[in-house]
Amino acid sequence: MKPRHQVSRAAVDLIKRFEGYRQKAARLPDGRWTVGYGHTLTAREGASVSEQDAEALLLYDLISVAHSVNEHTYTPLTQNQFDALICFAFNIGLDNFLRSGVLRRINEGSLLQAACAMEMWRKADFEGERIVIDALVRRRSAEKTLFLTPKNGEWVPAPSPVLRPKIDYDAGSAIPLQTPAAVSTRTDGDRVIAEREDGLPFGAIVPEEDGPTATEQSAAAVSARLEAILSETGAALGKSREPRQDLGLPEPPVPPANQPANAPSGPALFQVEPVAAPTVEFSPFRLPLQPVEGADKAGSAAPAANEPTLFGTPVEGGSVFNLDGFSTSEASDLSRAAEIAGGRARKSRSGASLLIVLGLLGLALFGGGVLWILTVAAGAADQVKLFGYGASMIGAICFVVSAYLLLRRLAGPDKAGE
Repeated sequence: MKPRHQVSRAAVDLIKRFEGYRQKAARLPDGRWTVGYGHTLTAREGASVSEQDAEALLLYDLISVAHSVNEHTYTPLTQNQFDALICFAFNIGLDNFLRSGVLRRINEGSLLQAACAMEMWRKADFEGERIVIDALVRRRSAEKTLFLTPKNGEWVPAPSPVLRPKIDYDAGSAIPLQTPAAVSTRTDGDRVIAEREDGLPFGAIVPEEDGPTATEQSAAAVSARLEAILSETGAALGKSREPRQDLGLPEPPVPPANQPANAPSGPALFQVEPVAAPTVEFSPFRLPLQPVEGADKAGSAAPAANEPTLFGTPVEGGSVFNLDGFSTSEASDLSRAAEIAGGRARKSRSGASLLIVLGLLGLALFGGGVLWILTVAAGAADQVKLFGYGASMIGAICFVVSAYLLLRRLAGPDKAGE
């Protein structure tokens, strides 16, 4: 059977140190009254207690806390762990303690993780914002230290030269991103007022040192090393060039000033003269449209010898025309074809617009029918729901048909005619 622990003097002294003694009752911002060492159960306006009575009230308040901790912890605890949980639960309240991650990890047997989870409870709502309170940071640290204190003070010697500590990036969330606010309380008449102490502005981070950071020092060291390597390489290359002058070796020929930079060096075996690019002149060509007057009716019009033909071959089956100008009949045919093409384009656009409108109407009918079934006809007779079913079905059919026709139209006339 799991032993039941009793509150020791260590827990009482730790709570008294962080709660502080209040002789006269004061009203909290939430309307409750407090007196002594955070006693709120029987505190009332005008009450006052001595230090001995305040400690007696504290012991009375800890009875329910100790009972709750004993009842809801299933892992065997030491006295120091029990006292730390008493101080922690008294501060955050029994309701918060019962649903906290600290109790869950204790029941899982992860005592070290439970101690680290205590530091999550270090914020409070102040002046409309949730901030880290420095007093809560210190209180969580003291409770964690008491929780991790061995039963008989037999500390394990660590770290040692055998196991050097390494940085734990997972613990980065335990470091507050903003400076913890120093909040003090004072009594104004019969009310308790919390004030932020003067000092650093909220959110300011104090740099650890004014010198360069570790990243800047590493970058400077790498730059200095690269400069040293490059200087040594340049000196070695300079020494390799010195024997050329001592041995009388010929220097490479210097290209003339008018020679291009990418021209090959050395004696020229042959010279290449630049050749101008040939110019191509295009003349208007002829395409078959209508018969030409005077052409052979039985055969085709034979092009003249000096006239260009389409793709180098005579054009059969009709006459030719020059791109420089059009005849009246040719212009009329082209305008008629343009009008037909424009009419088809307008008809295609209007048909697509109608299909899109039909699809949107189908979606509206479907959504309205579903909304009718879920809201208006909820719990009604089947005849009332039938209207919603019909509207949703008609809307679905309209949407499917419009989508199908629109896809066929987008596929092109060849696909639509198949």
